[in-house]
Amino acid sequence: MKILELRFKNLNSLYGEWIIDFTDPEYASNGIFALIGPTGAGKSTILDAICLALYGATPRLGKITRSSNEIMSRQTGDCYAEVMFESQAGCFRCHWEQRRARKKIDGKLQDQEHQISDGISGKPIETKKSLVAGVIEEKTGMDFDRFTRSI
Repeated sequence: MKILELRFKNLNSLYGEWIIDFTDPEYASNGIFALIGPTGAGKSTILDAICLALYGATPRLGKITRSSNEIMSRQTGDCYAEVMFESQAGCFRCHWEQRRARKKIDGKLQDQEHQISDGISGKPIETKKSLVAGVIEEKTGMDFDRFTRSI
């Protein structure tokens, strides 16, 4: 499995929308890079965003629920994480998101959405959140525990 792109919005201390293109020559030509920065800069949040997009959970917080979302940035009304990856099975885009009612900062948390689609055509493969993890495990060859151990 190779991660090609990461997009996320309003996760922990990283407010607003962020895009990391791992196909950029700066990443691709060097072959290795490090996530560095002071405490609270967002290093772990980048790893959390990858896990959220793929599995709808993080090693630090577990599953995000309708009653509790500790990863959404404070004073925001929505958050998402999206990752594009390729594996032996093809190229895929996984998207996870959660909003508050009417995207208001004091709105009630809504059910999260989780889906996987074809990375080239954009055609949805699975949109039922209870089935997405199984499809991702099939496409990557890793369940959540194995993935978090390997990264």
